[in-house]
Amino acid sequence: MGSKSNPQRKAGEARVIALPTDFRLTELADVKAGLLQALEAPSVQIDGAGVERVDTAALQLLLAFRRAASAQGLPASWLGVSETMRDAAGMLGLTQALELPATMPA
Repeated sequence: MGSKSNPQRKAGEARVIALPTDFRLTELADVKAGLLQALEAPSVQIDGAGVERVDTAALQLLLAFRRAASAQGLPASWLGVSETMRDAAGMLGLTQALELPATMPA
């Protein structure tokens, strides 16, 4: 992910990145392309609510994106996070680094 600052980011709607149901190595190229484009958006919302399968490589991609977005001052938030993603991030100790939202009590 690039680390160029973009002080002239255009105002407008947030870019929504919907993560695939099977978010593993085979899907990373498409997601990475979307995340790279999103670095030019005014803000980004990541929707991981539908993720049913995830691997370490996918979480590393999201971590790299979060770091690049932060370095550029790009607001990035979560629309949703599946239990599968939450569990995987927790096992790898990435919950805070990915800035996953707190779970809501039932």
